[in-house]
Amino acid sequence: MPELRKDPIIGRWVIISTDRSKRPADFSREPVTMKGGFCPFCPGNESKTPPEVLAYRPNGAARDTDGWTVRVVPNKFPALGIEGGLNRQAEGMFDKMNGIGAHEVIIETPQHEATLGTLPEKRIEDVLWAFRDRIVDLKKDRRFKYILIFKNHGPLAGATLEHAHAQLIALPIVPKYVIEELEGSKQYYIYKERCVFCDILRQETESGVRVVGENEGFLTLAPYAPRFPFETWIIPKRHESAFENSSSQVYEGLAKALKNLLMRADKVLDNPAYNLVIHTAPVQQAAMDHYHWHVEFMPRLTKIAGFEWGTGFYQNPTPPEEAAKYLREAKIETAQPEMAAKS
Repeated sequence: MPELRKDPIIGRWVIISTDRSKRPADFSREPVTMKGGFCPFCPGNESKTPPEVLAYRPNGAARDTDGWTVRVVPNKFPALGIEGGLNRQAEGMFDKMNGIGAHEVIIETPQHEATLGTLPEKRIEDVLWAFRDRIVDLKKDRRFKYILIFKNHGPLAGATLEHAHAQLIALPIVPKYVIEELEGSKQYYIYKERCVFCDILRQETESGVRVVGENEGFLTLAPYAPRFPFETWIIPKRHESAFENSSSQVYEGLAKALKNLLMRADKVLDNPAYNLVIHTAPVQQAAMDHYHWHVEFMPRLTKIAGFEWGTGFYQNPTPPEEAAKYLREAKIETAQPEMAAKS
């Protein structure tokens, strides 16, 4: 019989199809493939992008030239503009403001054929440092209330360029979903005097049925009430509300956890399109005892349709216990060590 499961953080209900669950091979999959052609993100084409705002160059080469390992540039077609004031105002009963914000692209590697999951752990660590460095810089602008880091991999996930990259958008408001997550975590903390994410870590570690992987600093798990098949979270074991306030050891551990998860997903789901999002605290707020930053990974295996739009419920045809088992038992190769490029 199908189950209704309630997310313990924001209270969202999902339908889990336990009686006719889909295995990895049951999904109609479209593996992400490289088509080639001209790429503005490849080395030698630096003049085809806006001037960089950050780059790691082990050889100390000049700005906007090749020799970089990670490069960050403003999005050529930004969702929001950096210049100007917010100019909040009413339009009758409605509210509006200027579309102020920052929109940047983090080019994760100079290698066109590489993906985040195929990079060495130290290269992934460099990418995480780029995320951190850009958040630290942009949060100095008091207009920005929330900075979102996300990655779209493959056309089905919304990627328009195939060269491995992530995106950053700094917003003048805190998004509604983030507010719901913050408020749900706060109410849990008020009632139990404990962080809900820390409790999830303890319970999932003890039961083990939804655990995908674990290292010294992180637990990778299928959440109890996932919206999507094979949705997976990576949660740091040490409580911290803001991603950018983490230590170098944390970024090292996250790089290992990310590579491990992405290799397992590529193996089990045949290099799927996916979305990856870092959930972190609003940038203008102090450290929070009730909130815990984390990473959410969502393969694009199903489509949102009328039922989901009409109810806010999600239907998931693969129980998280089974998804975790498939990912956990996948046979993957051990990554080779490499020195980080960040100075």
